[in-house]
Amino acid sequence: MLATGSSLNAALCARYFFEQRFGVLLDIKEPYNFTHYDAIDPHADLVVAISQSGKSASTLEAMRKVQASGKSVFALTSDPQSPIGCASDGVLDINTGIESVGFVTRGFSATVLNLLLIALIIARKQEKASEVEEQHYLAELQRLVAAIPEVIVRTSRFIDRHSETLRSGERFVATGYGALVGVAKEFETKFTETVRVPSSGFELEAYMHGPYLEANARHVMLFIEDTPDARTRALRDYLAPSIGRAFTLTLGDEEDAQTLALNCLCEHHLAPLLLIVPVQMLAWHTAGLKGIDLAKRIFDDFDRVLKSKI
Repeated sequence: MLATGSSLNAALCARYFFEQRFGVLLDIKEPYNFTHYDAIDPHADLVVAISQSGKSASTLEAMRKVQASGKSVFALTSDPQSPIGCASDGVLDINTGIESVGFVTRGFSATVLNLLLIALIIARKQEKASEVEEQHYLAELQRLVAAIPEVIVRTSRFIDRHSETLRSGERFVATGYGALVGVAKEFETKFTETVRVPSSGFELEAYMHGPYLEANARHVMLFIEDTPDARTRALRDYLAPSIGRAFTLTLGDEEDAQTLALNCLCEHHLAPLLLIVPVQMLAWHTAGLKGIDLAKRIFDDFDRVLKSKI
C-alpha cells in the first residue's frame, strides 16, 4: 500500500486485520521514499494507492513507478475523477464524497472501514475466512457504526469537563499499540494540523525508549487502549505525577475523572473505528478552545509553491 499523511495512519489502523487475523502480508510504503529509494517487491500481488483527495503528487509518482514495472495499481479514494483515480487501473471509492474541510475526518474513518472490508474480501477469496466469520465481522462493523452517536455524546461530556486543561496544554502526546498505533499517529496529525502546538503519537514501547525523557508539567498525554492494558496503565501511572494531565481513552466501561470510557468492547483489529472519533473531536474542540479559527486558511499557497498536491 502506498500512502502518506492520514492515509498512512488509516493503513496502520487496518494492517493487522490483514496480517494477524488472516495471514495476508501487507507492506506499507511512503510514496516519496518508495519512488526514489525502494525496490519494487516482485512478489507483491496487489498494489493499492490510498489518497482520500486523490491529489497527492508523491502518491501519483509512486503509482507510475509501479505501473512502469508492469504491475497494476488500484486507487482507494473519495474522488474517482481525481488525478490518482484517473491514473489508476481501478478505483475503489470510499463513498464519502469530497470533504469540504481540509482536515479529513469521515474520509479517514471510511478509509479504515474500506480497508477492513478489503481484508475480509481477500480472506474469503483465499478461503482464510468462512462465510460465518464474514457475516460475524459485517455485523460487528454495523454495530460499531451504530455506536458512534453514543461515542460522540460521551466525548462531548469529557471535553466539557476538561476544557481548561485542553485550552492551556502546550504539548500533546498519545500512545497506542497494535492497530491503535494508527490512532495515535492520526492524533499526531490532527492535533498538529488544527491545534498547532507540538503534538506526537507514539507506539507504546517506542515511547518508552527515549521520548518519555521530555515529559514535563506542560504535557497533556492520552493513553489509548481497547481493553485494559497493563503496560499502558503502568506507563500512565508512572508518568502521571510528572506531567500536566494523564488521560486514558478506552473501549471499556471503567470510567473515572481522567478516563474517557466508550463502553463498547470489540475485537482489537476493529477498535480504531470507534477510538478515532474522540481523537478527531478532541482536536477540533481544543483548537476552538485556543481561539483558532479553522475556517481561516493559513499557508494558502503551500500546495502551489511546494507542489505536494495537484
